[in-house]
Amino acid sequence: MADWLAAILLGLVEGLTEFIPVSSTGHLLLAKQALGLADEPWNTFIVMIQLGAILAVVAVYFVRLWKVLLGLPGKDPAARRFAISVLLAFLPSAILGLLLHDFIKDVLFNTTIVCISLIVGGVALIVLERWSDAGTMGLRRRVKDGVVTLEQRDLAEDAMKLTWKTAIGVGLWQCLSIIPGVSRSGATIVGGLLLGVDKKAAAEFSFFLAIPTMVGAFALDFWESRDLITGDVAGLIAIGFVVSFISGLFVVRFLVDFVGRYGFAPFSIWRIVVGIVGLIAIQAYG
Repeated sequence: MADWLAAILLGLVEGLTEFIPVSSTGHLLLAKQALGLADEPWNTFIVMIQLGAILAVVAVYFVRLWKVLLGLPGKDPAARRFAISVLLAFLPSAILGLLLHDFIKDVLFNTTIVCISLIVGGVALIVLERWSDAGTMGLRRRVKDGVVTLEQRDLAEDAMKLTWKTAIGVGLWQCLSIIPGVSRSGATIVGGLLLGVDKKAAAEFSFFLAIPTMVGAFALDFWESRDLITGDVAGLIAIGFVVSFISGLFVVRFLVDFVGRYGFAPFSIWRIVVGIVGLIAIQAYG
C-alpha cells in the first residue's frame, strides 16, 4: 500500500476514535500492524496526527473557548476557574507522560497489550453502564449518628463549572490512558461519572481536557523524534492531520448526544470484539 493511502486510513481511524471510549492509540497500533507498517516513523506519525483531531474540538467549541480566553486577562472568575480546572486535570498525566515517555513507546506500544486493554475496558464499561442504569451511581453514602444511609447527590451538569477537586480526580483517571488500549476519553468520562458528573458534562470535559493533553504529547514527541521527521514524513503527517481533523469534527458534533441516548454499550461491544479478533490474529499470524 502506498504511504499516502496508509496516512489517509490512519488519519481516518484517529479522527473517528479519538473521542469515543475505544482507544484511538490502540486502534492506530492495530491498524498499523495490519497494514504491515514499520514502527518508525509510523509510531511518531500516530502520536502527532492526534493534534488534528484535537483541533476539531477547538473548532466546535470555539465560541465558548474564545470567551474563556477573553475573560482570563480580566476579572472573569468563571473563566479563570475553568482554565485552572483543566490545568489541574492535565498535570497528572503530563508529569507521568514525561517520566515514562520512552517506556510507553518502547514497551507499551504493543498489540497484545492493546487487545487485552480493549477487552478489559469493554467489560468495565458494561459494568459501569449496569451500575448507572441501576441508579447507584447517583447515590452517596452518608453516616449520621451511626446510621448509614444512601442519598441522591446532585450531578454536575456544566463541564465548565467542575470543582477543582473533581477536575483533579478526572485527571488522575486520565493517567490510566498511558496504556494503549485503555482510551483517554473513556478513562476521563468514566472518572467524571464516578465523581458525580453528568454524562454530557463528562464527555464535554473530556473534550476540553484533550486539548492540553494532546498538544503536550504532540510537542514532546515532535522534539524527541525531530531527527526522524524528514520532508516525506512531514508530508504524511500533514495528510493524516487533515483527515483526522475532518473526521474528528463529525465525531465531536454527534458524540455527546449519542452517549446521552445510547450510553456506552455499543462502545463496550466494539472494544471486546476488536480485542478478541486482534488476539486471534496475533496468535495466527504473529
